[in-house]
Amino acid sequence: MAPKPLSLSLPSFSALSPFRHINPNPTLLRFYSAKPSSYIVICKSTDSETRHNEKSPAYLTHNYSESDTEPDGSGAASPTRGEIFLERQKSVAASAMVLAAVKKRKKKKDKVLKVSSMLPSCYGCGAPLQTLEMDAPGYVDPETYELKKKHRQLRTILCGRCRLLSHGHMITAVGGNGGYSGGKQFVSAEELREKLSHLRHEKALIVKLVDIVDFNGSFLARVRDLAGANPIILCVTKVDLLPKGTDLNCVGDWVVEATLKKKLNVLSVHLTSSKSLVGITGVVSEIQKEKKGRDVYILGSANVGKSAFINAVLKMMSYKDPVAAAARKYKPIQSAVPGTTLGPIEIDAFLGGGKLFDTPGVHLHHRQAAVIHAEDLPALAPQSRLRGQTLPNYQVSPEKLMPDQLQAKGLNGFSIFWGGLVRIDVIKVLPETSLTFYGPKALQIHMVPTEEADEFYQKELGGLLTPPTGREKAADWMGLETVRKLQISYEDIQRPVCDVAISGLGWICVEPVNKSLRTSSNLAVEQSADELVLAVHVPKPVEVFVRAPIPAGKAGGEWYEFRDLTEKEEEARPRWYF
Repeated sequence: MAPKPLSLSLPSFSALSPFRHINPNPTLLRFYSAKPSSYIVICKSTDSETRHNEKSPAYLTHNYSESDTEPDGSGAASPTRGEIFLERQKSVAASAMVLAAVKKRKKKKDKVLKVSSMLPSCYGCGAPLQTLEMDAPGYVDPETYELKKKHRQLRTILCGRCRLLSHGHMITAVGGNGGYSGGKQFVSAEELREKLSHLRHEKALIVKLVDIVDFNGSFLARVRDLAGANPIILCVTKVDLLPKGTDLNCVGDWVVEATLKKKLNVLSVHLTSSKSLVGITGVVSEIQKEKKGRDVYILGSANVGKSAFINAVLKMMSYKDPVAAAARKYKPIQSAVPGTTLGPIEIDAFLGGGKLFDTPGVHLHHRQAAVIHAEDLPALAPQSRLRGQTLPNYQVSPEKLMPDQLQAKGLNGFSIFWGGLVRIDVIKVLPETSLTFYGPKALQIHMVPTEEADEFYQKELGGLLTPPTGREKAADWMGLETVRKLQISYEDIQRPVCDVAISGLGWICVEPVNKSLRTSSNLAVEQSADELVLAVHVPKPVEVFVRAPIPAGKAGGEWYEFRDLTEKEEEARPRWYF
């Protein structure tokens, strides 16, 4: 049934409305009684508008229902525009609160899914656990994996490779290192470096490790590419390997000077030993002071001793921190193989929050460990204090050479082999010049005339000259392809002139005049010969560094000189501790 029209004159309606409008051609306002589910609609139009609406298409008309946002009420009971505005603002605010709550729940859900989707890793090396490839890192027996997974103990699993490493086996897993070209089961050095790329975008505290025996080769001069602008604490490891009687005050000053030359800004410098725990207490105090709720990352080149350093830190912290004491049960594995750690290892070590991370070592192609076979790697790792081997030795003549020949010519015209890895041709030196070798005891030193050096090397490589060990490995050895000629100028004969550091091996201290001859009454030094000339042969990728001499041994404290500093330089220098 059609609704019945109701009539109302315009003046009476205008009196009810606050908005008065005078229409020269007024018409009646018609009220239609709506259905129960509709609102009453007041229609006002002119004859022209009525005719226009009659011609309007159906899709321009609008039927109001309960779903529309207009509030109930008509006539005097209808809400004002201010009330309508307030109702709409309340509706918008309520919608925003609902959307925010939904977004928060969704974000929390995504975060939980992200954490749960992380692959379980071996606590010894950080490699993702897998049950398919037995020769690949992270392999676990399927039955063991399922059992640990059932009891939610995957974080307590040690992979097969780590078990072998813990028993002394030398198993490399980084392609291009340890004599292997790489394969399906190997991780590339680039992949390990990529795992550290996120550090530059995070707020963290970086603890950078440097091996004192291989200071230049393990320094990581471009560490800012990995660490970004994060603060750095520099820790020099293995100081217990320095020769007996070494003055650590002089060594600490030498390290700071070398760090400043490399233009690396650090908070502090620490001389440490993971074996004897020397300096570890100072490092722990510095970490607690500078951590400020951030995660702590241990960075360093491969085989610099990061895992051993972390074990020492956990041991020192465990005396007062129960969290660190619990973390010692599942500590990273230690090995002489470069690339023992294959992924970041997260360790709950701090009671007040923040994590400690052991990171994969940065593999440097210019170190000796990158060119020799995995079985020869232990020969490059010193196990006890270094003892310098000086040539020529005037008490015991090397290689049964005639003493008068050495006294007349000195080392001129001789070639010195340091195992099968280094050859030094002495081209021009003083008769009193001496070379002192600091490195692993496993590498023997042999000296022959330079004209016989090539034949001697070919004949004795793999036997008398090792590494490489064995004739089979010697047959595949690349040889000493790189030759670097060094012209060393000196002014003071009372102290060493420089160190010749071999990356990944050790260093050679060059003294213009042997210390045992400096006080001799018949010493006559030619003033014209103010330059020493040496030729150093090494494998192709290995680098040779010429640096200021490190004050090693008791004699180092006698000739080392501390530089006079201005107040500005004193403030800018990092503090060092041991």
